[in-house]
Amino acid sequence: MSKKNRLIYLPLGGAGEIGMNMYVYGYGPAGKEEYILVDAGVTFPDMDGTPGVDLIMADASWIIERADRLVAIFITHAHEDHVGALGLLWPQLQAPVYSRKFTAAIASNKMERAGVDAANVKTVGPLPHMVEAGPFRVGFLPLSHSIPEASGLVIDTPAGRIVHTGDFKCDPSPLVGEPFDPEAMREVAKPGVLALVCDSTNVFSPHAGRSETSLREPITELMATASGLVVATTFASNVARLKTLAEGAKAAGRSVVVLGRAMRTMIQTGVETGVLKDFPAVVDIDLANDMPRGKVMVLATGSQGERRAASAQLAGDGYMGLSLKPDDTFLFSSKTIPGNETGVARIWNALAEKGVNVVADDDRYHVSGHANRPDLLEMQALINPQIVVPMHGEYRHLRKHAELSDENGRKTIIAPNGSLVDLSAEHPKVVEHIETGRTYLDGSLLINALDGIVRERMHMALRGHVIVNVMLDDSGEVLDAPWAETLGVPAPKGDFEALSAAIEEGVAAELARAKNRDLDKDSKVEELVKRAVNKVCKAEAGKKPVCTVLINRMEYE
Repeated sequence: MSKKNRLIYLPLGGAGEIGMNMYVYGYGPAGKEEYILVDAGVTFPDMDGTPGVDLIMADASWIIERADRLVAIFITHAHEDHVGALGLLWPQLQAPVYSRKFTAAIASNKMERAGVDAANVKTVGPLPHMVEAGPFRVGFLPLSHSIPEASGLVIDTPAGRIVHTGDFKCDPSPLVGEPFDPEAMREVAKPGVLALVCDSTNVFSPHAGRSETSLREPITELMATASGLVVATTFASNVARLKTLAEGAKAAGRSVVVLGRAMRTMIQTGVETGVLKDFPAVVDIDLANDMPRGKVMVLATGSQGERRAASAQLAGDGYMGLSLKPDDTFLFSSKTIPGNETGVARIWNALAEKGVNVVADDDRYHVSGHANRPDLLEMQALINPQIVVPMHGEYRHLRKHAELSDENGRKTIIAPNGSLVDLSAEHPKVVEHIETGRTYLDGSLLINALDGIVRERMHMALRGHVIVNVMLDDSGEVLDAPWAETLGVPAPKGDFEALSAAIEEGVAAELARAKNRDLDKDSKVEELVKRAVNKVCKAEAGKKPVCTVLINRMEYE
């Protein structure tokens, strides 16, 4: 193995997909590098592909196996897709965590809820402060985004400087958080930048991004002209948007109610850390229920269609005593993340059935927190890197971003999850492919997506389940009639007892035809029973269900 030092970049999540951001940087001899980890995020499950799962995160096995050489973890900002897995994975990583004040407050909460000591989260200031971590010196570069104190990372290594943007936009007046500062970017670029590892989310948007301030007037006008109750939903972590909506409500003479734990936590954390100033007073839901509907605006969680969030509940039977009525207005001040369209549309339709006015997919009431194509070119021009590495986006985003960089004469490389890139080579290249995947939080346990647990759950959901009990003696003779019970298997005319009886008869007949030597083996008995169950259920219900066979053998002395 070569003893020559190298600088590597390895995305474990977030490159080739939206969410689950997790990136590794390493420096040292090949295979013996010291590492830093950037972000530990989650994405959210859906009932179609991941039923019963609570959270999804990148499979961190590769870095966990090398945790003895992991010198630090850096969190760029407090969005769930960057910090949501921190508390769950930290016990296996055991490295100090660094972030800015607002992010540290959210990260500490994640650690505490996972039963981990929050003292492992270290609060640091922005540049020029630098954190020493093994062969790395890392500083937080303030950037504008849809959450306070979002930061890129300036990562100095013996092989050169890396700028890891995290999520950003070029907003000179974001209302909450620091504005985009071109002069700060030029200052970072002065020593020369080896690689810009850059957000790709909005590379297909051809126009320069808009500022958060552009939403003030239309939101206030909507609040003022709506006749009934107004409910507004957005990302709970978009503190600037929450303030814009609340101030619009106040200007229109409406009191503000907040529904949803995540949203209340973000507002409270913003106030406590000093990044959220002069937020309009919030009234309790019990008081709001006694107010005229035209004088109330509700901020609700669930902009992405989450079934248990406040928005979904309000679209149903109501939430905490509050029900929606015809001519109320429901504003989605958000963009639907790819993959969430079905859940969001379900809420829109439920609201429409109630006669509620749904305002959604309207650019007057939402601006993205990510850099559009012209903004990405501006960042490249300001940082002037030798290499551009697209990240944070689906594969098509990475490819388009790489093409954009190529057109502007910059070296670039497409590195989706699992691509171990040598950035110190004369030309950046993928030198190894690492197996990556997903880890699920399922109940209180972390399980690998390939363990088969969720797949079995889906099979039962799609095909139903049959339990069959058979009793044999130790010589293989059948001692009693089989017993069967069905779960989730359709029955002709709804007669489930008749279906169970048919299965029992089919299993008994199959066992009667079997040879004694076959009935001596549990594996063969299980095969025969499943064959009989499939035959009966296919004929009766058109399904081949999942089958569990319980074999009881009586042994005689």
